[in-house]
Formats: sequence, structure tokens, C-alpha cells
Amino acid sequence: MDSTSPARSDAMSGAPTASVDGKALIRLDGIAKIFYTDEVETHALAGVHLEVQPGEYLAIAGPSGCGKTTLLSILGLLDTPTHGEYLLDGQPVAQLTASQRARVRNRQIGFIFQAFNLIGDLTVYENVELPLTYRGMDSAERRKRVLEALEKVGMSHRVKHYPSQLSGGQQQRVAVARAVAGDPLILLADEPTGNLDSTNGEAVMELLHDLHRQGATIIMVTHDPRYARHADHSIHLFDGRVVEDETGPRERDDEAQLKESGF
Repeated sequence: MDSTSPARSDAMSGAPTASVDGKALIRLDGIAKIFYTDEVETHALAGVHLEVQPGEYLAIAGPSGCGKTTLLSILGLLDTPTHGEYLLDGQPVAQLTASQRARVRNRQIGFIFQAFNLIGDLTVYENVELPLTYRGMDSAERRKRVLEALEKVGMSHRVKHYPSQLSGGQQQRVAVARAVAGDPLILLADEPTGNLDSTNGEAVMELLHDLHRQGATIIMVTHDPRYARHADHSIHLFDGRVVEDETGPRERDDEAQLKESGF
């Protein structure tokens, strides 16, 4: 692991470092988000409490307009809550400066967007490399990480192609590679299958599941209950509130098998 790895962040930076003592990686206490327009208040989130453990796969589900993307934006430090406290690896996010928040986003959070957000003028290789370049990482380490990430998502044979030469499913795989190349603490996926057909959607979901099996912490927003079932923990939002909090089918199946075995 090189000196830029998230698990070895400089303590003076004020940014969180990787959990080593079993505490929650993410903790939200009473998070609320209110948007003010003219004299109208829109309560996007209200009293959200949430804990995410290292290595957990969490799905945030619910209908359109329920606050899913707002919550993900707060988790990804793209927005700030109106009320409540957000602890990232035990440290209050509210105390981070703008530059520290940007550092955390670049080094410790990987983003996977519904619209892929690849840069059309850059090749597959260059798209995955770009966030690493912003870190000031040397070229040899960048190349190693880019090629490993593309191999992981099955796109190593497309390094010289441009986004316009790829299918939607292939573009999303490149977007996943870009997100994991930096070895982030957390992967945030906002409707990662939203622009894909069912076949490519399932392929991307299996890719995320593989990453989770390898130890990745994943938080995914989806409005599709079929995809929420891929997670081992899911919460359901309605009108900005958590109305359900449950373990996923895989975990429930494991628990049932243990009970049947007498454990």
C-alpha cells in the first residue's frame, strides 16, 4: 500500500482513517435536510438514524422523491445536513474544512453514478486514472491500480476505447473500475442500474456483490426491490424517514440455516 492509501491518512489532515477497532464506519444521528425556496420549506430528510459497519452492503430503497439521493449526497460529503450529526469513522464530518472534505471524497469515497459520468474525450484507461492523478500519485502506481481495477471488472481489453465505443453495461463497468481504483473505504452507488437493461443491470449487481465479497463497504440507492435484495442490509425511506430497516435475504437465509442446524 502506498503513502496515499486511505488507511494511512495523515492525522494532521483531519480526515478519517480506516476503522481498526470494530466501530461503525458511518453513524448518522437525527439527520435532517430542509430545502428552502422562497417561503416554502421542503423536508427531504427527517430524523434519520443509521449505522454502517466496515464491509457491510447497505441498500437504501424507496420511491422517487423519498430522499434517497439526498441521503447519499450527505454520506458522500456532496451536501451537508440541516440538523443532526454525521460521524465518518468516528470523526464528526461537520468539523472538516472544505479542502478536507474534498480530500476525503477523492481518497476514501468511490462514487458510481446512474449516468456513468465518464469523460467522452478520455479513453477508458484515462477515465479510471484521472482521480488518481488528482492525488499526485506517481505514474507507475497509477498504472498498476488502473490495470488491476479494469481487470477486476472485466474491461482490461478495452483500455484504449472511448466511452462512445462502449455499451451502457461496459460504461458502467468502467465507472465501477474508476470508483474502486483508489481503494476507497466506501463505495456509494446511486441507481447504478438505472440506465441499463435488465441483463446488464443484473451483471452490474453481480459485480457489486463480488466486490462486497472481497471486503468492500457498499451503500447503494435503488428504487427497485429486486436489486435491494442483493444487499445484506436494507433501509426503506418514505417522505424522508426510515420506515423499514431489515437484513437482506442472504443474511436471513444464513440465519435460518443456522437455526435449523441447532445453533
